[in-house]
Amino acid sequence: MIKSKQDYKYYLEADRIALGKKRKKPMLFFDEVWVFQRLLRKVEYYKNCKNSRFYRPYYYYLYLKFHLLSLFLGFHIKPNVFGPGLSISHPGTIVVNGHARIGANCRIHVCTVIGTKAGYEDVTPKIGNNVYIGPGAKIFGDIEIADGIVIGANSVVTKSFTEPNIRIAGAPAKKINDKGSEKLVARATEILNKS
Repeated sequence: MIKSKQDYKYYLEADRIALGKKRKKPMLFFDEVWVFQRLLRKVEYYKNCKNSRFYRPYYYYLYLKFHLLSLFLGFHIKPNVFGPGLSISHPGTIVVNGHARIGANCRIHVCTVIGTKAGYEDVTPKIGNNVYIGPGAKIFGDIEIADGIVIGANSVVTKSFTEPNIRIAGAPAKKINDKGSEKLVARATEILNKS
């Protein structure tokens, strides 16, 4: 979670690296996902660090822009869910419950749902670092996903997987091999921490 200006800059840089962007700022066109992620981080910063009455009107303005861009891109992602190094593959439907917690360096694809247990609002997954979430994956309930896991396309995950660096797939999901996310996820936070 962003708790300072330094955290805010760190998250922005980690996201840029995770998205594979060489430029420092998005282009006017064709970088909508990057613009969305930068706006997400700015909303998080103002929500967490600038919560006085003086900044409130600007926060509401930012949140309105964020909401409209979310609708345009098909994303339903609340602030303070993803750790640094988020990489959204491209525009398309992504729904993430605001109570879910997802670690650093997550790569997420379209048609993904990370939701709550049926009948509850806040019984949601906790997903570790360096996790790859394939297109169409559905992840529900009070479960834990360990670090370095690959969740295959169209998987339905309703139970915990605590063994790190494995691949899971299917409906319901089960372990299919010991190949983790090393080649599928840009480990942006590790790159930043080395420099």
